[in-house]
Amino acid sequence: MRVENFLLDSARRFPGKAALVAGSTRLTYAQLAARAAGLAAELKRRGMQRGDRVVVFLQNSPEAVISIFGTLMAGGVFSIVNPSTKADKLAYILNNCTAKALITEPRLAAVAAQAKAEAPAVAAIITTPFDFADAQAPRFAGIDLDVAMIVYTSGSTGFPKGVTMTHANIVAAATSITTYLENTADDIVLSVLPLAFDYGLYQALMCAKVGATLILEKSFAFPQVILQKLKTERATGFPLVPTMAALLLQMKDLVPGMFPDLRYITNTAAALPAAHIQRLRELFPTTKLYSMYGLTECKRCTYLPPAELDRRPGSVGIAIPGTEAYVVDEAGERAKPGEVGELVIRGAHVMKGYWADEAATNRALKQGPFPWEKVLYTGDLFRTDEDGFLYFVGRKDDIIKTRGEKVSPKEVENVLYEIAGIREACVIGVPDPILGQALKAIVAADEGVTEADIIRHCRSRLEDFMVPAMVEFRGQLPKSENGKIARKELIAA
Repeated sequence: MRVENFLLDSARRFPGKAALVAGSTRLTYAQLAARAAGLAAELKRRGMQRGDRVVVFLQNSPEAVISIFGTLMAGGVFSIVNPSTKADKLAYILNNCTAKALITEPRLAAVAAQAKAEAPAVAAIITTPFDFADAQAPRFAGIDLDVAMIVYTSGSTGFPKGVTMTHANIVAAATSITTYLENTADDIVLSVLPLAFDYGLYQALMCAKVGATLILEKSFAFPQVILQKLKTERATGFPLVPTMAALLLQMKDLVPGMFPDLRYITNTAAALPAAHIQRLRELFPTTKLYSMYGLTECKRCTYLPPAELDRRPGSVGIAIPGTEAYVVDEAGERAKPGEVGELVIRGAHVMKGYWADEAATNRALKQGPFPWEKVLYTGDLFRTDEDGFLYFVGRKDDIIKTRGEKVSPKEVENVLYEIAGIREACVIGVPDPILGQALKAIVAADEGVTEADIIRHCRSRLEDFMVPAMVEFRGQLPKSENGKIARKELIAA
């Protein structure tokens, strides 16, 4: 099965049912499918061939969802980029995947044009609002082994890596997740998560798969508005990240039982503190809470069945249906209960590799239990209990998770070094009750460089979630024996 058939099948089954609600726009499944097919026809008219890449540079909007399915209907590969991305990084992505088309909006047109000027392969920019006619989907776009999407995620080198997923990968992940969440066409899912974040993206994909309704919001900046929409739209599903949960728990007017239609809440990106889990359960007494763990390279790894929350509040659960998750020691052997090792994921949802990066692919995908397969070495440290439930311990690399996003310290440090007077720089994550982790820049700088200067420069060069929340000045940074800045020493301080 190909992913565009999620939408096409639901349009045949539920043509008049609400598929997408975004602001004042409400689209039925028939309308959404016809508009996606219209975009597919436009892409084909502009010369797009099977397997060509299309970068979607939009905020959460109906056009973003149309762009995803329209690209797939045309036989293409989509890549959604965060709308706060700066021109140089967007240009890198366009060049890395040799994108043939870029879809954007007037608010982002200047950044898009600047990036396109550095990306010669881009043959077309399509700007919203779309004005092409609705159409029928092409008869044949490809098979399920074709690449469907490339998701760019921060890498340890400071350059984002393109996680490559086939249609079969996505179908396997979406089928597994909708199975344990027990999603049906009766569900109404309200999501404020960016579509550029795979957790947010899969809300659209999974709703289309089962024929559910997606309420798509742009952000959680005004929690009271979102909560009111939860109630008026009678939402049954609400995906969260820890940042959002912390903000919810600070609201004084929330009382138990306010959302009787809400069937489930999910959390991923970082573990929820046990105290937050308990408080959420008090505020949402009839709602199931799913604590989950995943990474872009396979979408979802584990989930904790809600019935286990009381017994194992610190666990991220067991492997999602149809997959396997296990811990190995440094020799690659299965670790014993309680022994810390690297988490390995085995299943049809594991990526095919990093786009145009064979070395990084070989580090992540290694020989599995059988000669015909590769398994994913996550780079994350875990342990299991006697019953096989998994517990996150830490990360093998230095990637920081903040606000539900992965940040490469190297990428931020590269920007810090652009500031005149910065001699040494290191970015670390520090515990934060709202963000999960907050970015802290530790620098050695000449006299006259201020925290305000550093923050201002970072805001001009980086996405919002990558801007340090605090700056510490030192005369010099500690070094390891080989002369490198001793990051671990700074983290431990």
